[in-house]
Amino acid sequence: MLDSASRCPLAFRLFAFGLLVGLMTTALDAAEPNLKGPVNRLAKESSPYLLQHAHNPVDWFPWGAEAFAKAKKEGKLVFLSIGYSSCHWCHVMEKESFSHKDVADLLNKHFICIKVDREERPDIDDIYMTSLHVMGARGGWPMSMFLTSDGKPIVGGTYWPREDRMVEGQTIGGFKSILKQIQDVWTEKPAEIEKQATHYADETNESLARLIRANPIIALERSLAKGAAEAMSTEIDPEHGGIGRSANKFRGTKFPMPSSLGVLLDHAVREKDDDLRKLVVLTLGKMYQGGIYDQIGGGFHRYSTERTWTVPHFEKMLYDNAQLVEVYAEAYRHWKDPAYARIIRETLVFIEREMTSPEGAFYSALDADSNGVEGEFYVWTPVEIEKILGDKDDVAWFRKLYDVNDKPNFEEKFYILRLNRSLEESAKELKMEPAEFHKKLTALQAKLMAVRAKRERPFLDTKVLTAWNGQMIAAYAKAGEVLKEPAYVKAAVKAAEFLLKTMRTKDGRLLRSYGKTADGKFEARLNGYLEDYSFLAHGLLNLYDATGEKRWLDEARGLTDLMAKWHGDGEKGGYFYTSSDHEKLFARPKDYYDNAQPSANGMAMRNLVRLAKATKDESYSKLAEGSFRQFAGVLRANPSGVPGMCLALHGYLDIKQAIPNPKDMKDSPLVSGKEKTEDVVKITATLDKPSNGKQSVTFQILVATTWHIYANPAGNEIAARGQTTVSLRVNGKIVPIEIEYPQGIQVVDKIVGDYFIYEKKVMLKATFAAVTGDDVLEASVKVQACTSGESGRCLLPTTLKIPVK
Repeated sequence: MLDSASRCPLAFRLFAFGLLVGLMTTALDAAEPNLKGPVNRLAKESSPYLLQHAHNPVDWFPWGAEAFAKAKKEGKLVFLSIGYSSCHWCHVMEKESFSHKDVADLLNKHFICIKVDREERPDIDDIYMTSLHVMGARGGWPMSMFLTSDGKPIVGGTYWPREDRMVEGQTIGGFKSILKQIQDVWTEKPAEIEKQATHYADETNESLARLIRANPIIALERSLAKGAAEAMSTEIDPEHGGIGRSANKFRGTKFPMPSSLGVLLDHAVREKDDDLRKLVVLTLGKMYQGGIYDQIGGGFHRYSTERTWTVPHFEKMLYDNAQLVEVYAEAYRHWKDPAYARIIRETLVFIEREMTSPEGAFYSALDADSNGVEGEFYVWTPVEIEKILGDKDDVAWFRKLYDVNDKPNFEEKFYILRLNRSLEESAKELKMEPAEFHKKLTALQAKLMAVRAKRERPFLDTKVLTAWNGQMIAAYAKAGEVLKEPAYVKAAVKAAEFLLKTMRTKDGRLLRSYGKTADGKFEARLNGYLEDYSFLAHGLLNLYDATGEKRWLDEARGLTDLMAKWHGDGEKGGYFYTSSDHEKLFARPKDYYDNAQPSANGMAMRNLVRLAKATKDESYSKLAEGSFRQFAGVLRANPSGVPGMCLALHGYLDIKQAIPNPKDMKDSPLVSGKEKTEDVVKITATLDKPSNGKQSVTFQILVATTWHIYANPAGNEIAARGQTTVSLRVNGKIVPIEIEYPQGIQVVDKIVGDYFIYEKKVMLKATFAAVTGDDVLEASVKVQACTSGESGRCLLPTTLKIPVK
C-alpha cells in the first residue's frame, strides 16, 4: 500500500511536512480579534461554539446543502473547520486567523467556508477525522479540512499558525501560505485533486467498516467477554494507576477511560481477582487525589497531560463527570470506600452548581481557559493561599495536605492542588477524628472557593445534548440508588422529564441539541444520532433500577424500538450512527470503538440485554445476539478497544447461560478457545552474568508451525494491541529495561492494514541494572498468537509469566 505522501501531488507532500513541523511549535501571540464587525450566517445558530465565530469576517456557512451548492456553482473547494467551545487551540486559531481580514479575504475569495460544532454534528466529525487518519496525519481539534464540492476529503490537519515560521533554518508555511498553495494546486491540477479526493473517500469508507464487513462464525462465550479485561489488565500503570502503554513506561497523556475502568472493575468482582481489584482501587484513588480532580470545587477535568494525574487539561466535560460518577458509584457498591461516596457527592454538587439549567437539564462543558490563559481559574500561588487563609497554622496544615511545597507543579510558578494521600489517611496521620478533620478542611476550602468565584470564569457551553444528558441522568440515578439519596434520583427524574418533553419530534423521535439562538429564542434541533437513543435509554434504565417505576422501563423500551427501526442494519446486526432518513454523507459508519465516550453500539447492546432481562421479551435478546455476531470479529481481534461490548456480552451470557452455536460452528477454524497460547508459544528466559553494573536476560520464543505472533512494532493500530512486549520485575517491582525488538516479517493485508509478525523462532535480549543473588526476578511476555493463511484465527492477547533461570 502506498503511503499518503506518495499519493499526493508534490505541493501536498510539502504541505504535509509543514503540518507535522508546525504542530510541534507553539502558537503566535494572537492579535485582538474583531468582535464588533457585522455578523455572518452563524449568528442564526444556537451552538455557543458557532456563535463565537458569528462576528468573524470569514463568510462562514453552517453545514448544509447551501454551502456545497455554492461551491459547485462557483467551482470552488470547501474549507471545513471543526471544533468545540472548550477547545483551547480552536480559540487560538479563531483569534489568530479567522478574526482577521487578511486571512478572511483569502478564504472568502477562493473557498466556501463551513464551520461545524463537533458536539452537535459528531457524524461529520467522525467521518473527516477518519479521513485525516487515512491521510497519515495526526488528529485533533480544530480540525481543518479541504473538501471537494461533493464533500470528499482532499487534505487536512489541525491547528495552523497564521504566518510562516522559521524552524531549524527552514521556512514552514503558515495558514495563509497553505491557503494559497491549495488554491494554486486546485487551479493547476483539478483532475488530480478530484481523483485524490475520491481515493481518500473510498479509503475512509474502508477504514470505517473494515472489521465488520462480514459476520465471522465465532462462539459467543465467556472467553470472548473476558477479552477486554484480560488485555487491559497488563496495561495498568502499577505506580500511578490508569491505563497506558507499558512499552512507553506509561509516559504521556492519560485519560480516565471510564468504559475501560468499568469493565476492569466488573472483571475484578466477577472473577474475584484481588490483584486486579488492587489496580482498579489504585487508579480510582490516584485520580481523585490528583490535579485532574478539582480539589476545591469538585468534578473532574478532561485528562492528565502526564503520568501522575497532576497537570490536567483543564476543561470539564459533562460526559466525563457523568461516567466517572457511575464508576465510583459501582466501586462504592462493592467496596464501600467512603472516599468514593465523597467524590460522588462533590462531583454532583459541582454539576448542580455550575452545569445544570433552570429546567433541570445539563450543560455541555466548561472551557479550560480564563482570560485566554489555560487553567488560570484553578491554580494558586503560596502567597494567595497565605493571604486567603491567614492563620499560619492553617496555612501550614493546608499546604502539607495539598502538596504545596517549594516546587511549583504548573508553569514553574503555580500550584495545582493535589493530595499526597487520601483524606482518610491524612486524618489518621494528624490524629484527628474524621468529623473534626473534614469540618476544618471544608472551612478552608470554602475560603478559597469564595476567592475563586470572583475570578474570570471559564466559558460555559450551555448547549444541551441529548446523549450527554442521558449519561448524567444515568449517573444521578445510580448515585441515588447506591448511596440511597432521594435528591439524586429526583434530579435524574427532572432531567429525564425535560428531555422526553422537549427533545422529541411529534412522532417521538429524538432531537440532538437544545440551545439559545442569538435572537434569544430556545430551540431543539438536529436529528438524533445512535448515541442519543442509546445513552438516554441507558439513563432511563438506571432510573428504572433506582425507582422501580415502570414508566422509565416503558420509555427506554420505546426509544430502543425507534433506534432499531431507524438505525438498524437488518439481519446483518448492529446499528448505524445516523438514521436511514438522515442527510446522506459519503460514508455511513457504525460506531463501535470506546474512547473517552463509550461506543453507541456497545451501549445499545447493553440496553438490549437489560431490556431482555427486565421485560422477558426474547426479541431484545435476538437483537443483541445479532449485534454480537456483527461485531464478533472486533471482539476477538481488538477486545481492549470495545470494553463496553465485552460488558454487554457478559450480561447476555448471564441471562442466556449457554448460547447454542450454529451446527457448522463446531468444526469452524474461527471458533476461539480450542488452544491456549501456552500450547503454541514456548518461551524461556536465561539470566546472563553481570558486567559493568549491567545484566541481561535472553528470551527464546518458539512459535508452533502455522502460527505466528505480532512483532514489535506491529505496524498498525489493530495489531499493536497484541504486539510482543517484554517486562521484568525485580522483587515484585517493574524495573527499566533496554531492549531492541527484531524487525518482523511484513504481512500485506488489504482488510486490516499491513502488519509485522514473528514466526518459528525469535531471540530477544533485555538489559537492566545488575541484581544480587537474593533478588527475585520474574519476566512477563505479552503475546498474541494467530494462525497463518486464509483460515486465520487469533487467540486472545495473553501475558505469560516466565521464570528466569
